[in-house]
Amino acid sequence: MRIIGGEKRGHKLTEWHGADIRPLRDRVRTALFDILGQRVVGAEFLDLFAGTGAVGLEALSRGARAATFVDSSGKAIRIIRENLRRLGYQDRAQVIKGDAVEAVRKLARKGKKFDLVFVGAPYGGDLALRATTLLGELAPLSPGATVVVEVFHKAQPGECYGHLELESVREYGETKLLFYRRRA
Repeated sequence: MRIIGGEKRGHKLTEWHGADIRPLRDRVRTALFDILGQRVVGAEFLDLFAGTGAVGLEALSRGARAATFVDSSGKAIRIIRENLRRLGYQDRAQVIKGDAVEAVRKLARKGKKFDLVFVGAPYGGDLALRATTLLGELAPLSPGATVVVEVFHKAQPGECYGHLELESVREYGETKLLFYRRRA
């Protein structure tokens, strides 16, 4: 796994192999950032269910002002911190070990506002739906913020979650990316 674009393009990332992680494939990550384009530059980025942190690290490489990484796994947190150190992004990142849904609540209470959010919850459960619902209700989001939710291709997206409205859906094999926009 490597950074695909931006200032750290080509840098290798520490990986995590095993049945309990499903990193976003390079092809899908490329498509995601092609779609987001210039919205990444200067953005506050939130990477929920971050795993290795590849999505948030890609955002930093492409010009995001800062990134917050959330994962409940101690191993994931160690890998994220190692990747931040290797790329020199420690000063532009916050790493939170804990439940992503609870982290959204805490970040909202602290008044944090994100411009871009990536929700990469494990397939097969309701974690992506719960996190997206909470993001839409509590809205720790800037006006016009984009929330991208990665789901299994057979999942049926909701049209709205609180302040979030479905903007587009893209499919890549077994992966579906749902793009939501925060209404003003």
